[in-house]
Amino acid sequence: MADNNQKPTNSRMANLHPEGKPRKKIWLQIIKWFFIVAMLIIVSGVGLFAYYAKDAPSISQAQLQSGGTSSLYTRDGKFLLSLGSEKRTYVNNDEIPKELKNAIVSVEDRRFYKEGIGLDPIRIVGSVLVNAKSKGVAAGGSTITQQLVKLSVFSTAASQRTLRRKAQEAWLSMKVEREFSKEQILEFYINKVYMNYGNYGMGTAADFYYGKDLKDLDLAQTALLAGMPNAPVTYDPYVYPEKAKYGRDIVLRAMLKNDKITKSQYTQAVNEPITQGLQPKKNNATSELRKVDDPYIKEVISEVKSKGFNPYNDNLKITVNIDQDAQQKLYDLVNNGSVPFTNDKMQVGATIIDPRTGHVIAIIGGRKLPSVQLGLNRAVQTGRSTGSTVKPVLDYGPAIEYLNWPTSHILDDSKYVYPGTNIQLYDWDNKYEGKMTMRHALEQSRNVPAVKTLSKVGVARASLFARKLGVNVPSDSGLSVAIGANASSLQMAGAFGAFANNGVYHKPQFVSKIETPDGLTRNYDSSGTRVMKESTAYIMTDMLKGVLTKGSGTQARIKNLYEAGKTGTVKYSDEELVKYPQYKNSPKDSWFVGYTKLYSMGIWTGYDNLKDGTPSGVGSSSAQLLYKQMMSYLMTDKANKDWTKPSTVVRRRIANGTQDKVVSPTASNSSWQLFVKGHAPKNPYSEVTVDKRKDEDDDVDTRFDTEDDTSSKGQSHSQSSSSSSHAEQQSSSQKQSSTSNNNNSNNQNQNNNQQTENKSNNQNNNSQQNTNNQNNQNQQQNQGNNSNNNH
Repeated sequence: MADNNQKPTNSRMANLHPEGKPRKKIWLQIIKWFFIVAMLIIVSGVGLFAYYAKDAPSISQAQLQSGGTSSLYTRDGKFLLSLGSEKRTYVNNDEIPKELKNAIVSVEDRRFYKEGIGLDPIRIVGSVLVNAKSKGVAAGGSTITQQLVKLSVFSTAASQRTLRRKAQEAWLSMKVEREFSKEQILEFYINKVYMNYGNYGMGTAADFYYGKDLKDLDLAQTALLAGMPNAPVTYDPYVYPEKAKYGRDIVLRAMLKNDKITKSQYTQAVNEPITQGLQPKKNNATSELRKVDDPYIKEVISEVKSKGFNPYNDNLKITVNIDQDAQQKLYDLVNNGSVPFTNDKMQVGATIIDPRTGHVIAIIGGRKLPSVQLGLNRAVQTGRSTGSTVKPVLDYGPAIEYLNWPTSHILDDSKYVYPGTNIQLYDWDNKYEGKMTMRHALEQSRNVPAVKTLSKVGVARASLFARKLGVNVPSDSGLSVAIGANASSLQMAGAFGAFANNGVYHKPQFVSKIETPDGLTRNYDSSGTRVMKESTAYIMTDMLKGVLTKGSGTQARIKNLYEAGKTGTVKYSDEELVKYPQYKNSPKDSWFVGYTKLYSMGIWTGYDNLKDGTPSGVGSSSAQLLYKQMMSYLMTDKANKDWTKPSTVVRRRIANGTQDKVVSPTASNSSWQLFVKGHAPKNPYSEVTVDKRKDEDDDVDTRFDTEDDTSSKGQSHSQSSSSSSHAEQQSSSQKQSSTSNNNNSNNQNQNNNQQTENKSNNQNNNSQQNTNNQNNQNQQQNQGNNSNNNH
């Protein structure tokens, strides 16, 4: 009986499909198509590589031998200076010790001498696998030749790491390998790399760090220099000795692994202190030009980095917006005694911009400073309160923009207590002047009207307006921010520049163009952004003119010049006065921000540390006096043009003591006021075609109470979260002194102000009794109370 489980062996299907044949044919097909696809990829890759490589920039021996430093040029194409050290120690191949070459090859490119095309396929594949596994850039595949090419003709910016650039880099690396020997390539690389502190090349670095030639360094010192190009700042032995040792030991382990040193040499070197043989940190020889331009250069470097470039390695041509003559003049004014300061420790930070473009033409970061490269730049520090200079930006500007207030809008300077607290706000003179126009409140820098204005506008809406002008004010700030916010002279010059430029804001910028060695050009000039109505800018400028003619800024006034500006002073906090009670009647910081149609200038003056002193005497007016001299210089031989009233602004002759009572253009006890079109009172008289006020208008007091209060006119009023009424008093006193030569006026004002500050100090202590929800606001308002005397 046949076995039912036995499979037939001679069936028709079995004969047609012998066992194993289908599987074999399928694999043959897979292999065939795999090779076809692979060939297509290779051919496409070669084609794409050739397409990209044909546009590769040229490369010469001069480029390979040059330092990697970037160069700065002025806008008219003149060379300004190089970012590298003024003298690079170039070492030829026969001067480079074998030990240094071994160290570099071991850590950077172990197969350097075996590569024949400038590329290392093994390393490239390895780096791809490592990076894929880490989902980032954890390893590089570049050879020493590729790094040399990149430093010579390409940018190291992350945004430029494209397939096109990598193809061109590979093509040029192969070209360099064909035209130069391995020893020449190493020589070029060793002399090009950036070694921190403006040093290029390892020969320069050997002298800077150890005071020796390369051949005189020991193994550990050689290893430190060999590893520094990967992270010159991180491996700084002065600032980060532990990280520097870590980088050095990586090189030593690589040398041991590559059989370039023995185990005993390795052990001895890794145990050597990182500080052994290290010279005291020194400054590179600084030319006078570098010293004068240092704050500007520091901001250029920062700005270039923010745009994705490395100014130390990318060999860039950077066009900067500096006016070198203006930069030199500003430097001279604060250092040669032309502008008086209290003493040599008193500091300054000032910025000048062109409001039509945002170009920073000059900046000063301090005075009487040692020759230190990239030192503290006080012109851009944002940790100091602006005092009352913020009022146009945060209070009155938004009121005009959003509420359509005219210059004659009536404000009440009367007793004011911050909502939800028992903290009373005082002005610098411990008085309240009653009802007054917005114009008068701004000119005389009265604090209560400013705070009430901000309350009407709303902090959130006002902070948005300020942010558009480059001044960052938190939207949840307390109302005391109306009389002082933290900002820099750079930010304030930019903000006031928007008023000068008819409401169009240009962000201040130091760099206008960047060019890379391969021909890439980036232009950074812009048409600006409209941040307010033209009517707002014009009305604000019109009011700020009065600050210089009859308000708190008369010491800054330049005769016959169309200009506008605002003063600001900041007083010491209660906590600071506990330590230094002698500062009670002195300003902590003094500001002035002023502008013409061509220039906007922001100035801060004060001291870095409390122990250094306090502005006193003529020093409390240094900001105004610096503006006066510098702006006079800038406007020499320049067109002195007034701002043109836009059609959206109308003028009315308004009776003093009223907001909108229109009177005859020839009526007495009246003044010209400005209104936003559509919000002006009807004019029963013929329209006045003359755009200039009558001269007698400058002497009209536009307060409600017409009694002449000479104690308030022209005196300074303080502001800000640490503003000082006293400081404004000093400014006012000196203004009066300039007309009456009464040298005792400052002392009298200081005595009057002491009583004011005592009251505000007592009230500040009471603020501690508020609830948690009120504490944040109270703290800010308490600070504002301390600044009741902003000017």
